[in-house]
Amino acid sequence: MFDAEKQCWVEDEFSIPSLIYDRCFYGDDEHSKQCLPIVSWLKSRDDITFLGFGLPNKLELYETLRNSVLAPYLPQSLAIENCLQVANVLNRQKKIIIKPINGSQGYGIYYLKKNDKTIHVKTEKNKKIISRIFPNEKKLFQWLQPLISFRPYLLQPYLELSNASSQPFDLRILLQKDEQGSWVERGKGIRMGNTGGILSNLSAGGSVIDFATWSSTLSLASKEYILTELNFITTNLPHVLEKEILPLFEIGIDIGVAKNGALWILDVNSKPGRKVIVKTQPDIQETLFYAPLLYGKYLAQSDHRERKSYYEKTLYN
Repeated sequence: MFDAEKQCWVEDEFSIPSLIYDRCFYGDDEHSKQCLPIVSWLKSRDDITFLGFGLPNKLELYETLRNSVLAPYLPQSLAIENCLQVANVLNRQKKIIIKPINGSQGYGIYYLKKNDKTIHVKTEKNKKIISRIFPNEKKLFQWLQPLISFRPYLLQPYLELSNASSQPFDLRILLQKDEQGSWVERGKGIRMGNTGGILSNLSAGGSVIDFATWSSTLSLASKEYILTELNFITTNLPHVLEKEILPLFEIGIDIGVAKNGALWILDVNSKPGRKVIVKTQPDIQETLFYAPLLYGKYLAQSDHRERKSYYEKTLYN
């Protein structure tokens, strides 16, 4: 617990609280595998309520949303079964993206491009762009097979989501529930990646600008169109997710704006980062600090028994 007098954290033992705010990520690593039985046990207890139950992995999420009103905003996603499947799609589409089904923060994402005689693979690690050229499919498969054997991957078409300076960019929106249990938008901002890169994530070296500055460069018609589309997405997404999965407390939505004006839902996080919102709206910090406490108070004072339904798929994110 935090010692206010000493201004530091001190270790102690406590009884398990009746409300839990889980910000942990559970991946494919050994530590996560050890934690999952404990978290599933906590989620199954009648005397404990989680502020949010989390979301399933990217593929489960895609399958949930593609049967909803949000289907037109989803890039097609396929589970990668073998190297030949990747090669066949790449030969048809020429450019694709592959990413871990249980990934976060842009880790393990690769861009593949089919040239006339070679295959270009690009990724970002430690804030640097790394490229490799494979002369044929055999060499590509030698690199790809260990990757998809180590953890499950999915495949998506490559979307042209870079700006005029060839920087990948997307829009991050943060939604939370307020003290009445209603969804509210806390803010939105633009994330821009490295020139020639594939990621806009801040962990990959991306930068932030506020939405108003970015949208001021658009034509009036484009701005109105984008705002209307964003409102449709943010109004419907939380309710679709809670209807199909379990209650949530907060959602981070990453939305790409293609060069042809189309909007795409790139990712949805139930444990979203705050940096984009705080950097563009510093005054929002106090609101974000208090939000879990106020929503927790709302849950404690209301009859939330209908929330108790164990759902193991929410243990990923």
